[in-house]
Amino acid sequence: MSLEQRNLTWTVILLFLADALCNTWRVEYQQQHICAVKGSSVVMPCSFYHPDNVRVKNIVWGHVKSKPLKGCWISSSNWRKGTTRFRYIGDKHHNCSLKIHQVKSNDSGNYIIRFNDKISRQPGNGLSLKVVDLKVFVTKPHRNGTIKEGDSVNLTCMNSCDSGNFSSAFTWFKDREPIHKGPMLNLSNISFTNSGNYTCSLTRHKRTTSGVININVEYGPKNTSVSVRQVDTGISITLICSSHANPSVENYTWFKVVADDVVDVGHQPVFLCGESGHYLCSVANKHGSQNSSVVTLKIQSCWAASTRDILFIAIVAAVAMLLIVITVIAIRRDSKRRTWAPNTDCEEESQNTDYINWLICDSDQSQEDNQCEAGATELVYASVCFHNKRQSNMEQQMDSCNDEVIYSTVCRNQLLNPSHPESP
Repeated sequence: MSLEQRNLTWTVILLFLADALCNTWRVEYQQQHICAVKGSSVVMPCSFYHPDNVRVKNIVWGHVKSKPLKGCWISSSNWRKGTTRFRYIGDKHHNCSLKIHQVKSNDSGNYIIRFNDKISRQPGNGLSLKVVDLKVFVTKPHRNGTIKEGDSVNLTCMNSCDSGNFSSAFTWFKDREPIHKGPMLNLSNISFTNSGNYTCSLTRHKRTTSGVININVEYGPKNTSVSVRQVDTGISITLICSSHANPSVENYTWFKVVADDVVDVGHQPVFLCGESGHYLCSVANKHGSQNSSVVTLKIQSCWAASTRDILFIAIVAAVAMLLIVITVIAIRRDSKRRTWAPNTDCEEESQNTDYINWLICDSDQSQEDNQCEAGATELVYASVCFHNKRQSNMEQQMDSCNDEVIYSTVCRNQLLNPSHPESP
């Protein structure tokens, strides 16, 4: 067989094969395995072929999360655009591509395509989607992870979809502000101003943010200063020592400058008053120490002021106690005067009066009748007032409780007839 005959034969065979292929359902995926960064948008390119005598009415994409086939139909060529994150961007002729916006981790899995016509067909095995996160690797100079001023730190942004080729374009952010572009960020001769939260993302997809990496730069005390606060004019002064350090200041020391020497006078961030003189504070943490500038004070001695206050309070208390004692004594004297004072003349006479009963007997009665029987004899009472010599106050007080009335009966013969004298 000549060469021309062979070529003609192959041409005829190819024509028959092309005609046969054109009359069958077929789907071609340009990528069987697709990798996407979480937060980015991904396109799943796809082409399909169908018999010439068949008209495609609808193309549907499905998400298969496990085997056996379980999932859901996520996009259709007949769905309105923009209704979901899944968007069909093909047509009904040959393009069956699908686009997913803001890919999430649960979007991972297998995707298949189906043609809906009178006979439901599901050709091909579909494609798979893998969703990954951007990762940041930090290179630190110390094994314990501590970063100090002057150290160098390297940050590397990794996209596992690139297989380590660094083909992606990255942007670095510090506290959400862009600072650098590229897969690596080098912080050399680092200072405390470099402390913050660092992230990286794909330049074309700002939503593809990596995890946060915190850079905490430790340093010794800086900007140490003393502030003066006056509590009481001319008497009390408060000194406050402040400093910036990471970690925070661990030790505070107050010094008073005396001649050419310094004297340790306190170990707290706040120093309460003191004598006039020159003062400064010293602070320290595990990375270093620093002294403040000297502050000159001109105030009265704290102890002198305190002694004066105590003396003033003591004097006031003594005066108050003296007034109280005088008042009590005056009240007691007044009360005694009212108790021991002599009563009116009538009351005095009443207290010093002895009562005597004088009996008048009738002379005409018999001698037996003259026995002055109390039941039949007329009694005449006479009051005799005996004025005693004033007793002492104590005796008066005793007598006032024991005052008694003494009654005495005296028998006297009464002359009923004064013209007849009494016989001898």
